[in-house]
Amino acid sequence: MVEEPLAEDQKKVSAAARLFDVRRVIGGLFVVYGVIVTLLGIFDNSAEIDKAQGVRINLWMGLAMLALGAFFLVWLWLRPTEIRPAAEEKESDGTPEGSPGT
Repeated sequence: MVEEPLAEDQKKVSAAARLFDVRRVIGGLFVVYGVIVTLLGIFDNSAEIDKAQGVRINLWMGLAMLALGAFFLVWLWLRPTEIRPAAEEKESDGTPEGSPGT
């Protein structure tokens, strides 16, 4: 069965929207930076810990960044982006297809 070009274009738009979803970007950056900061926190020397008044701030901030990044990625996985076809958007706006919007 041959697919319509419109359906194929819709699949490409939907894939691009999922790829550039802001949750993926934010989650990925927080996970990467969280791993880096957590590793710095694990290998902190005593001078750096004393500078932070005895708190392993890099370790705790790294773990918090990992948790936030994981939250965004799990959110993206549980509720993926769905792109509605252009015809459905026009109907839901209440404006006819030929008339300009507000």
